Amino acid sequence: MIRLCSTFIKTVWATRAGRVSLLVVVGCVLLAVFGPLLAPYDPTMRNYDQAGKLLRLAGPSWDHWMGTTLLGRDIFSQMMWGARPALLVGGITALGTVVIGLNVGLIAGYFGGRTDAILMRITDIFLGLPFLPFIIVVLAMTGRSLWTIIFAMTIVMWRSTARVIRAQVLSLREMQFVSAARITGASDFAILYREIAPNVMPVALVSTAFSLAWAIITEASIGFLGFGDPTVVSWGSILYDAYASQAMYRAPWWVVPPGIAIMILVSAVYFVGRAYEEVINPRLRSV
Repeated sequence: MIRLCSTFIKTVWATRAGRVSLLVVVGCVLLAVFGPLLAPYDPTMRNYDQAGKLLRLAGPSWDHWMGTTLLGRDIFSQMMWGARPALLVGGITALGTVVIGLNVGLIAGYFGGRTDAILMRITDIFLGLPFLPFIIVVLAMTGRSLWTIIFAMTIVMWRSTARVIRAQVLSLREMQFVSAARITGASDFAILYREIAPNVMPVALVSTAFSLAWAIITEASIGFLGFGDPTVVSWGSILYDAYASQAMYRAPWWVVPPGIAIMILVSAVYFVGRAYEEVINPRLRSV
């Protein structure tokens, strides 16, 4: 796994877009880890001026670099705290999505027949589920928490990965190295995970990057719709608070920073995946 991650980083670093995007992602990860420690204020604390008046919708200043919310909360501190849930939800969801999709695709593509038919029909059922409405229904039934959001997204997002991996395995299982492994007496699962799985890992890594980007967008969308964890400050919940306070146009310093942060992080993750995809599939370079 360490060697695989090292190869992935070296491959992405080989392109200019990959280098820039990777640095942005690393910067966001550092912000998620150390941001809450460096934030100047508690993100839920109300701030007052020297006269004791609540700093309601105060513009950017030396004390509050990105201004304050309707309740006098420091937006810069909220931005520092908001990176952690975005990357936490996105990272765990992407990992879970790829683990499930990879195994379903491997087993379905290798064994074929009835096993393939059953697994693909299950995949088709999940493909038919409306993504965001399904997650909202799950949250309404089980409670709004980060782990519930992760669970709801993971059990839906694996479907596309499974399809892509299965298509790769269908061609790989006919290769000579698979036949040679059978001749030596290797079991089906040994062939599946020692011979075939390493050959589909580049595709799985690309899927991980795109799943991460999609999960970050979804987490922000859920927060913006008001279905996020009420105890957690995220970039999506900042946008929701601004919208609920009818300050979308009155206080641009409240709306613009989380919107830009989401856009930059998602774009960086996408370009990391794209850079790696172009290396493993050179035909995409001319697209």
